[in-house]
Amino acid sequence: MQRRAAITLAVLALLIFLLYELRDVLLPFVAGAALAYALDPVADRLERLGLGRLTATLIILAVFLLGLILVLILVVPLAANQIAALVASLPAMIAKLQAIIAERAGPLIERAGGHGALQELQSSVGNLMGQAVTWILGFLRSLWSGSQAVVGIVSLLVVTPVVAFYLLVDWDRMIATLDRWVPPRHRATARMLARDIDGAITAFIRGQTLVCLILGTFYAVGLWCVGLNFGVLIGLMSGLLTFIPYVGSLTGFLLSTGVALVQFWPDWVSVVLTVGVFLVGQFLEGNVLQPKLVGDAVRLHPVWLMFALLAFGSLFGFLGLLLAVPVAAALGVVARFAVQRYLESRLYHDGTPILTAEAEVATVTVTNHAPPAISKP
Repeated sequence: MQRRAAITLAVLALLIFLLYELRDVLLPFVAGAALAYALDPVADRLERLGLGRLTATLIILAVFLLGLILVLILVVPLAANQIAALVASLPAMIAKLQAIIAERAGPLIERAGGHGALQELQSSVGNLMGQAVTWILGFLRSLWSGSQAVVGIVSLLVVTPVVAFYLLVDWDRMIATLDRWVPPRHRATARMLARDIDGAITAFIRGQTLVCLILGTFYAVGLWCVGLNFGVLIGLMSGLLTFIPYVGSLTGFLLSTGVALVQFWPDWVSVVLTVGVFLVGQFLEGNVLQPKLVGDAVRLHPVWLMFALLAFGSLFGFLGLLLAVPVAAALGVVARFAVQRYLESRLYHDGTPILTAEAEVATVTVTNHAPPAISKP
């Protein structure tokens, strides 16, 4: 048993080491595998309609690539221009926010903190915002450089569809081969864990993708109706970042509020409307979208998911973002399975007979209703 555990840990350590060392080269292959995994249910459905696996794969990838090309042609240039304009205007926005703070809260700050407190606060706010912008740009730059250091964007777009094509054609055959590799005595357990992992990943990706699309559309339309500069870009960015719990809504709220103060000051109505868009969006996300579209099927705590995404993204770049959710879901399923086996084991019960929940309830009931012992004189 100890030898098997040591071998398993050694294999996992070697796998993590190889992933880290080959993170730049692996990106097209991991992206292709993720694409094949996402499109496999569509291929299975087309097969049930009478199409061959090869024909179904060709149709699916052709439609997907056509949609991707249209997005690259129509959306990416517009988004790039908007992002460049937003980044270029950030210094002026920060300066104006400092001026607003000095105008509205200057006397109060001077009375509370003494002479020079206002200048210190302005300097602190400017440094904090500058560091935040530098960190965000550095993080995005690290993702870009980390994922494209060896393999360029052209090779990514070329290799990923090819990898997805071959994996999608042979997906069912590969799953059957992996199933045969599992020892027969552990096959039922492995299949159960695989089903749970697949269900968690599928439920999260499908549900969270719909949440991101709905919230991004709502934020973009709402901020556009308010008349906020870069409102569509901020709304879509907030919806996209909603994939990381709390990050999307918080980033969009702070960014849109800052832009609204710079643009609309002293028109408080427009500023309140901007804040109201995100308050309504948060209410919809927490009370309607997340319970209905994601629900409890994923069973991934938001803090654990946030840590996994940020940690994997920092270590492996964009490759880490692709691997974070599957790895977090798999570890969650395995951890829950291990805890359940531990609670059912004699190690937990210290050698006492293991009772089911019904038996424990019956034992407690009998003990509580047993007549008191009568002591003899």
